[in-house]
Amino acid sequence: MEIKTIATAAFEGQKPGTSGLRKKVEVFQQPHYLANFVQSVFDALSDKEGKTLVVGGDGRFFNREAAQIIIKMAAANGFGKVILGKSGLMSTPAVSCVIRKYNAFGGIVLSASHNPGGPGHDFGIKYNVSNGGPAPEKVTDAIYENTTKITEYKILDVADAQIDEIGFSKVGDMELQVIDPVKDYAELMQKLFDFDLIKALFKKGKFTMRFDAMNAITGPYAKYILEDLLGAAKGTVVNGEPKPDFGGLHPDPNLVYAKELVDYMFGDEGADFGAASDGDGDRNMILGKKFYVNPSDSIAVLSNEFWNAPGYNRGLAGVARSMPTSSALDRVAADHGITCYEVPTGWKFFGNLMDANKVTLCGEESFGTGSSHVREKDGLWAVLFWLNIIATRCASVEDIVKTHWNKFGRNYYSRHDYEAVDSKIAADVMKDLESKFDSLKGQKLGSYEVKLADNFSYKDSVDGSVSKNQGLRIIFSDSSRIIFRTSGTGTEGATIRIYVEKYEPNPTKQNADPQDALKELIDIAEELSELKKRSHRDGPTVIT
Repeated sequence: MEIKTIATAAFEGQKPGTSGLRKKVEVFQQPHYLANFVQSVFDALSDKEGKTLVVGGDGRFFNREAAQIIIKMAAANGFGKVILGKSGLMSTPAVSCVIRKYNAFGGIVLSASHNPGGPGHDFGIKYNVSNGGPAPEKVTDAIYENTTKITEYKILDVADAQIDEIGFSKVGDMELQVIDPVKDYAELMQKLFDFDLIKALFKKGKFTMRFDAMNAITGPYAKYILEDLLGAAKGTVVNGEPKPDFGGLHPDPNLVYAKELVDYMFGDEGADFGAASDGDGDRNMILGKKFYVNPSDSIAVLSNEFWNAPGYNRGLAGVARSMPTSSALDRVAADHGITCYEVPTGWKFFGNLMDANKVTLCGEESFGTGSSHVREKDGLWAVLFWLNIIATRCASVEDIVKTHWNKFGRNYYSRHDYEAVDSKIAADVMKDLESKFDSLKGQKLGSYEVKLADNFSYKDSVDGSVSKNQGLRIIFSDSSRIIFRTSGTGTEGATIRIYVEKYEPNPTKQNADPQDALKELIDIAEELSELKKRSHRDGPTVIT
């Protein structure tokens, strides 16, 4: 078994974003492309000799081939052991769980999260560090620098490894352990939530649920935990078989792409509780009977109801949200006398706060919620937390949320996504918008007065690092907000996201449709940016 050193040349554009490197499958299938990036990751890591690497992916097209390449390269680069999910499968939060449980050196996640899968669609790869979370910028910067000057990579010249049977084998001198990708994660969930109480909820026979796994990685996790351990009726989990192309579904759990679930939940025969997760299992959408829970409200409710779950009933160290997420969480934190941190979009920023024991729960408006149990957002965890609250409170999703609004007020909130906008047009829109900011302060825009207009910058309270250019903010004197931000999760053109928020303390005015309540702010956002006109669109691709 020979270690081969393969001559190669650098590829342009291998800079990892907030969620790693994402490209079309055919880009990753080019000779040397994936290997270049993996070698660049390994070359950025010191003290890896003899250490353990966790590898898992969401099962999308090219997952198996990528896993084999990484196994052989890990063996050639001195790792002592690779822990792999059976058949190369493991949800993103489960990868984080396994890294932490087995004190691994780090892990490689094969996923493009909520992006479509299949031969003509997307693939992705990212490196997670020893705390289980995404690599910080100093690591991703080093990886990118390596990709620009790579001339060779190392790979073991052996047959493909056996990855479809649980157990141990050897790849050269390196040990390969294939594990049940569900077991460790399920054990962790049982430590956090009252499974007996939730099981009793399902035993009553009157409580119904539907979980849409969207033909993605969460299917096996949801079937085992919800149906086998908790006793939910067989068939509660739909689209539960992971498929390389997600069965043609766009595995993004929102009102547009999870339309089948939404239509069911808003129909007369809908279940009491509905949820969906995404491609790699780190996002979630929560629904009640004919009721949608905005992700910003979801993290606020979980943070206010933390005492319902055994894993959190000793109290919260603090909470955190991404900057574009509504300030509903801030009001909960103030009521509980804890700090609410506002960070840029990207889970690694939460990880630093968690490692410093400053934060227990956190969330992003992009259907991501999580806690310090791992260092990734976690879709099924959020679903179990909601079930624990419902079982304790003996109340519907709608009643729980409306009771929350009655106490804290409602933050009307919506996100408008313009996907696959020409990259130059998107850059010009953002540049021209920011150029107006100096003159905006104090201006009246409709019935709103501008208090602040800036490009959000964040100084990490743990390591002192500064992250600039994290989103354009327009904050009004009544605390309403409009945020503009380009997203780095797509593989085609650019996605511009517009976030609109308005606070309503009056319970008699909290039942409007968010698009109606926010109409004036939405119109102001369009007038300032001219995004429809300049992107040649009639409107957003997705509204949530």
